[in-house]
Amino acid sequence: MTDFDPTVFLPDELLERIRERAPLHDRDNTFPQQDLDELRATGYLSILVPAERGGAGLSLADAAILQQRLAGAAPATALAINMHLVWTGVAKVFSDRGVPGLEFVQDGAVAGEVFAFGISEGGNDLVLFGSDTEAVPDADGGYAFTGTKIFTSLAPVWTRLGLHGLDTTSADAPKLVFAFVERTDAVTTGDDWDTLGMRATQSRTTRLDGALADAAHVVRRIDPGPNPDPIVFGIFSVFEILLASVYTGIARRALELAVLSAGKRRSKKTGAAYSQDPDIRWRIADMALAYDALPPQIAALARDVDERVDNGARWFSLLSGVKHRAITMAKQVVDEAMLVGGGGSYFSANELSRLYRDVLAGAFHPSDPESAHATAAGFWLGPIAD
Repeated sequence: MTDFDPTVFLPDELLERIRERAPLHDRDNTFPQQDLDELRATGYLSILVPAERGGAGLSLADAAILQQRLAGAAPATALAINMHLVWTGVAKVFSDRGVPGLEFVQDGAVAGEVFAFGISEGGNDLVLFGSDTEAVPDADGGYAFTGTKIFTSLAPVWTRLGLHGLDTTSADAPKLVFAFVERTDAVTTGDDWDTLGMRATQSRTTRLDGALADAAHVVRRIDPGPNPDPIVFGIFSVFEILLASVYTGIARRALELAVLSAGKRRSKKTGAAYSQDPDIRWRIADMALAYDALPPQIAALARDVDERVDNGARWFSLLSGVKHRAITMAKQVVDEAMLVGGGGSYFSANELSRLYRDVLAGAFHPSDPESAHATAAGFWLGPIAD
């Protein structure tokens, strides 16, 4: 990790092109196809795939740094790519621990395939621990999935959708089934993504009507509910760390924009730059103090995953906690940056205006504040008495 240079994978000139396109995709509510094409050409889709399988062989800690960097240029692009990286990250968690079953994800990422994340369901606060999607086994070991998934980022471009559903008919039912389906006539993508922020992710609703995952792409069958299975830990750890990285990247960019604004704006009253105003200086310092806490936390947790540290029962509290803190911090920093930028920040052409809207999406990703607090309380205080 000491030799890791993020500019090799995300050169400044590429980030500037992505940054220039971001407001256009936000304005037009379109998917950033050029961003994806350029990132794919650099090998970004396979950064977490081991070198021996044709990838870059980066660590989760490295990927977290890159996602912070990408989010500073285009939050929605970073969040969309996150969902692909989650699956390649889970595949890395598997391979690092000698667990077979996701090699096809690694090989597919090297070949340019795009993996989407089909876990979220409307009203399902069980998230990884349950599903309203029906998973019906076939005679060959595959499964047909019927149900509705929401917030399916990368909707226009994914080639495989990683998802879960509930098998209620097998002899050992109920079982949660994690598998991957291809884009076929049994999969319908809605045209319903018209949101306040993160518009370019195109996280549309996905309806499954007997979408088939063959036996080779059925990854795990596990009991519903909290479970130590590698699929649960893999998804939860990679998802929370990379999600925290995206919103931390947004905060960093907001801080940079606030500093630029403070240097350019001048007081009519004193003639001095706002960067010399004690109140503005305090506000920017407050932003920096909040932001500075998150990158080291993300790096430490990512290293623990990479190095297979045993945090035992505390893992889920640590992971949901870093996501919660990143979202809370990012919202605070963007709010402060808007105030430093003044009334011009309110105009939609201002980059801060887009960051202000994009950062609001953080509240809707698992773990939500209620879940994060419940998880922390459960670890420190134990379960609620019957």
